[in-house]
Amino acid sequence: MAGLLKPFAAEKLVKALKNEIGIPIHLHTHDTSSNGGTMLMMAAQAGCDIVDTALSSVSGLTAQPNMNALLSALEGTIWDPALDQVGMQQLANYWETVRPAYAPFESELRSGTAQVYHHEIPGGQYSNYKPQVEGLGLGHRWEECKEMYRKVNDMFGDLVKVTPSSKIVGDMAMFMVQNNLEPEDVFERGHELTFPQGVVDFFKGMIGQPYGGFPEKLQKIILKDEQPLTCRPGELLEPVDFVAKKAEVEKKLGHQISDRDVLSAVLYPGVFEEFDRQRQEYSDLSFLPTPVFFYGLEVGEEVSIEIQPGKTLIVTLNAVGNLHADGTRHIYFELNGEPRQVMVKDMSVETEDASHRKADPDNHHEIGAPMPGKIFKMLVDVGDEVKAGDTLLATEAMKMETNVKAREDGVVKEILFGEGAQVQQGDLLVILE
Repeated sequence: MAGLLKPFAAEKLVKALKNEIGIPIHLHTHDTSSNGGTMLMMAAQAGCDIVDTALSSVSGLTAQPNMNALLSALEGTIWDPALDQVGMQQLANYWETVRPAYAPFESELRSGTAQVYHHEIPGGQYSNYKPQVEGLGLGHRWEECKEMYRKVNDMFGDLVKVTPSSKIVGDMAMFMVQNNLEPEDVFERGHELTFPQGVVDFFKGMIGQPYGGFPEKLQKIILKDEQPLTCRPGELLEPVDFVAKKAEVEKKLGHQISDRDVLSAVLYPGVFEEFDRQRQEYSDLSFLPTPVFFYGLEVGEEVSIEIQPGKTLIVTLNAVGNLHADGTRHIYFELNGEPRQVMVKDMSVETEDASHRKADPDNHHEIGAPMPGKIFKMLVDVGDEVKAGDTLLATEAMKMETNVKAREDGVVKEILFGEGAQVQQGDLLVILE
């Protein structure tokens, strides 16, 4: 079971299900109202067979309830799982030391909230949704985004919200807030809107059919001319030609790849290509200690990096140069005692970029970015003929992918950005003629 239940409701539901269907009951909760532990306790007492918890150092707020506390509370009772509490505490201690290194990636939520019973954002989604909203520049509209989540959930038919359905609701909510849309706008102007690809795939049936089916009117608006699936999506998967795939990826990347890389490219299209570009430019960064990778070195700080057994690099940061007009700096450091310098882009500094022209929304030959993000995949070249509705490229922002389509027939005259480029909402991406 996954959902938003109050403690006594969990107890009643478990008992009812036990009596009705007589199968093992699994309770999974990300209860942001801070009563998750009570819920699991009462569910266990009611006969729940499996409950999800988390080590104390990574529990609470939008995560699962505190496992160490629950073990102590159940010790000596008929519900005691008899786990090694000393061992569990050692694991909790380990993650307590690791967690600070990843602090910037946390949601910065400081307390639970009963508002979850209104907007129905599951805890796991809640902790992702907030940084996604901020990453799209909508942090100042956080309350609107939460309220829009509720509206979208109602539009979609009150879904069972687990990964990935909970994320799809969030993607649509952010899209609507970003573009100042209300549900009635979607129904009135849907034919001219480019919806997030995850939303389109959902209404096409790519992750299955929701309980009760799709809202038919909304499904037609979002899919436009696409036909929904009437079968299990996996039945339509074609066999992968790994030899052909390897040749295709090698041609795109410009170098040979391993069989493992081919599997990565098949399982994570687009993501693997970005990973490879990063590795080709910066080499294998997995050897760096986590704090150095995330935060860099302070002037005068030294780090030891073992790149293979018996081969260690000693790096000392000596000085950081002044900022140049193009946003770069000279970095002065020592590598195994030898002085070195390198020019790097200071990503913390914003510089003017004249290449970011805005598309004219009334000119159907100018294709603009519907959302801020990164060019994830380019599907056309200059000179290609395209039809209205053809996908030209895909953008990605905070795990939300959006296909950018042609609004009329034409020929690709100019492509202003390549794969991996960062763009802002409204930036001119492609010109047709």
